[in-house]
Amino acid sequence: MKTFIYKNLSEDEKKILLKRPAIDTKKIAAVVSPMLENIKRNGLSAAVKYAKQFDGFTGDEIKVSQEEFEEAEKKLEQKVKSAIQTAAENIKKFHEKQIPQSYEIESMEGIKCSREYRAIENVGLYVPGGSAVLPSTMLMLGIPAKIAGCKRIMVCSPAKNGKINLSLLYAAKICDVNEFYKIGGAQAIGLMAYGDKNISKVNKIFGPGNQYVTAAKQLVSVDPDGSAIDMPAGPSEVLVIADESTNPDFAAADLLSQAEHGPDSQVVLVSTSMNMVERIIDAINLQLNELPRKEIAEKALENSFAMIVDSIKEAIDFSNLYAPEHLILNIADAEKNKSKITNAGSVFVGEYSPESAGDYASGTNHSLPTYGYARAYGGVTVETFMKSMTFQKLTKDGLKKISTAVETLAEVEELIAHRNAVKIRLAE
Repeated sequence: MKTFIYKNLSEDEKKILLKRPAIDTKKIAAVVSPMLENIKRNGLSAAVKYAKQFDGFTGDEIKVSQEEFEEAEKKLEQKVKSAIQTAAENIKKFHEKQIPQSYEIESMEGIKCSREYRAIENVGLYVPGGSAVLPSTMLMLGIPAKIAGCKRIMVCSPAKNGKINLSLLYAAKICDVNEFYKIGGAQAIGLMAYGDKNISKVNKIFGPGNQYVTAAKQLVSVDPDGSAIDMPAGPSEVLVIADESTNPDFAAADLLSQAEHGPDSQVVLVSTSMNMVERIIDAINLQLNELPRKEIAEKALENSFAMIVDSIKEAIDFSNLYAPEHLILNIADAEKNKSKITNAGSVFVGEYSPESAGDYASGTNHSLPTYGYARAYGGVTVETFMKSMTFQKLTKDGLKKISTAVETLAEVEELIAHRNAVKIRLAE
């Protein structure tokens, strides 16, 4: 394992460490853009061509049949079904509390203003399935979409040998999602964004993915014919803050749990103790040898680093600048320090709060902003699957009360038709 340990850094040197592993966006966009244009023109036939080329898709039917859903429920072992059910129950409990409340106020007598929420009727969910199968992502997206009240939920995920993993199909089934297509990558994003004569496009696309999926999402989100997206995102990441009280084995396991996601993942360790950093690195090297995805984790660790700081405050200040997808406070006073966190996708407080709990079954959502976007974005919620609308109802007396303000501002902006829309009503 390559180990980069930094200490006594200046503020400018710290800023350099905020940069994630470089992504050649121009090169990726140059590959993805023609694919999206082809799908936009030719629909499903073009998407299937790319699915065969990149996913290894085989077979004639790209849509999952009802029989395949039923087969998944019959064949999947009970232990796995129980685990999915437990996770689903906790995710549902947590997300049901997120349903936003409408409200109405009377800003002045005779002027009532209100805000109401509506579900996005038509959404697309992308569930990665390249090097790892992710039924948890199906739950994290499908459950809040259902709670929000989305009428149509379309799912795309790559198939292996023409089959979708049984656990993923079972997760979709218990989310009551049955429009599922065996297609992954940028081609799946294109199909959801542009549709086909037999497959309607969606209004908004959700879900994580590799660099090509991320690029495709960003490209369709700026195309007037495309779709909105949940958030920009990059490779998975975690930042662990440790002190002398930290169990090094726990911290090592947390760092490796992100490193095994992919070679472009980044894991960061920030500690007040050089001794603890060395002990955690030793623990990483021991645990690494036991991992089936050792080679992937090793490549991720090459993008990663540890930093020594003088205080927990300095560690938290750096974390807030870095804005990690996952932040683990594995320190003595974790609970007291969580209020100081301003930028993070999801925070894990205390030594018995591993990041994997949030990835699977604690109840919080694991579809989170990465690559520093946590400075401006939150993770997926029920409200992400909704949009708000405002309403106003004015009586004639109410309109009179604000007529001078409206007419004056319209004149200042030289929008005289705006002014006249008030004057003509009050002149009656």
